Amino acid sequence: MSIRTITLVLAGGLALSGCQSGSTSQGGRYGEFGCMAGSVGGAVVGGLLGATIGAGTGQLWAVGGGAVLGTAAGSALTCS
Repeated sequence: MSIRTITLVLAGGLALSGCQSGSTSQGGRYGEFGCMAGSVGGAVVGGLLGATIGAGTGQLWAVGGGAVLGTAAGSALTCS
């Protein structure tokens, strides 16, 4: 796995974490942090798993798809 791929995955996870809305539950700051951490963590794990699939342009699509699906899964598991 190249440095470029890792940088792309981390930048994508950071960009996606900015899309999170504030928590409205009684959890306060800790609930919001857990939600963002789950989403970003899911994006990173999904992107890394996607990086193991394919080669060339197909691998780039797999990284992006893995990051998006990982974000959705992390958000579903950690956000109320």
